[in-house]
Amino acid sequence: MPQKITISKYFKNTVLLVFLGLIIMPTVAQRVKIDGVTVVIGKNIVLDSDIQKFKQEVAVRSEGKIEISDCEMLEELMQQKLLAHHAVIDSLTVSDAEISSRVDRSVQYFTQQYGSVDKAISVYGFNDLDDFKKELHGVQKENALIEKEQQNITEKIDVTPEEVRLYFNGLKEKNELPEFPAEIEIAQIVINAEPTKEETERVLNKLKELKVEIEEGASFKMKAIINSNDPGVTKNGGQYTITKESPFIKEFKEMAFSLDVGQVSNPFKSQFGYHLMQLHEIKGNTRVASHILMQPKISDEELMKSKETAEKIIKEIKDGTITFVDAVKKYSEDSDTKNNGGLIINSYTGESKFDLTRMDPALYARVNDLKKGELTEAYFDQAEGGEKMYKFLYMRDRTDTHTADLVEDYVKIQELALRKKKEETITKWSKEKIKDTYIKLSEEHTKCKFNKNWKKETGK
Repeated sequence: MPQKITISKYFKNTVLLVFLGLIIMPTVAQRVKIDGVTVVIGKNIVLDSDIQKFKQEVAVRSEGKIEISDCEMLEELMQQKLLAHHAVIDSLTVSDAEISSRVDRSVQYFTQQYGSVDKAISVYGFNDLDDFKKELHGVQKENALIEKEQQNITEKIDVTPEEVRLYFNGLKEKNELPEFPAEIEIAQIVINAEPTKEETERVLNKLKELKVEIEEGASFKMKAIINSNDPGVTKNGGQYTITKESPFIKEFKEMAFSLDVGQVSNPFKSQFGYHLMQLHEIKGNTRVASHILMQPKISDEELMKSKETAEKIIKEIKDGTITFVDAVKKYSEDSDTKNNGGLIINSYTGESKFDLTRMDPALYARVNDLKKGELTEAYFDQAEGGEKMYKFLYMRDRTDTHTADLVEDYVKIQELALRKKKEETITKWSKEKIKDTYIKLSEEHTKCKFNKNWKKETGK
């Protein structure tokens, strides 16, 4: 049976915001017609279905460890809506670039969760990617405003070393010290397998031939189906709808916005290979274009050269003739990690630490038994764009699962103490703002027992 525990104790505000950013439902205008309004806070509303959706998401993400009542979930949602309402009153703003970046990260998340963005669009009932991103835009704009209001409220909050010590001792006395999971920092050296000059020229010459044939009247769609290495070509004939906010690579978007209607581009390069593009239509800030992608083939001989180079570097590091960091500078061909000692950044957190239990299974299998300072063997890998390579990993740091220790985990404990103090500040702020904010609860939910005086009862 799931443990009965309030969401505020299990999930912190910053984590709940992640849920709010990932749960997508049809637009409010559509939902109100068939859905009851649970509460109105300022100009913001919470619908009956919102409560159930968020409860389901929390249950999934907590792996059944947390059980939440409708009233508990409603209070958390009201807190978010209160913050969003006052962010507008306080004239806080977020840039379109920031929202677009958040939307792109959400699209990437859903793509990973469902295997493809098309599957995610289908699951959530949207018409297409533009429709999906329009809804995400609204959700992420509200999230950004909530975060800015939280920052506005807590920007001057800090904790002293004495407050950290008292916080730690308080947890210890109550036998509530957290257990920190095993964490690792890993770095890599990447040796790309490059196509031969002759193979690259073959691809470029073929694309130039196709350009001439299309300009003379051949069907771009048919040429794409026959020649393109884009896996989506059989479904869409290589055609895409593109905006400047679309999650396409930079080179692809730049080319789409530089062409005239009907114009066929010269071959151009991206991380995925070489492209040919034709623009079909301009609709305001939207472009409809088709492309052909061709990827130069990499021979087994070139792959073997990459493997041998990687193995040679491993031997040099183990023999002590070069340090790992110096080897990264000298040999690694990965642009993302070459200038930071090969350090791999966790795309979900933006930090260098990885929770060992939450890593990609394939990566976990390679590093689970590594001790600090050890290397993996060289192994083959292929990037999303099709680039082939040999690489090896270095265990830069490792901390096994353990109960919190004030000295060893001071920074983490400091973060927890600061988070608690900020939450207390936001709670105090909320109790004051509730008094002068328009709040209307549905009759059904006036029976709820809340921690804050959302019902504005006298004497509280």
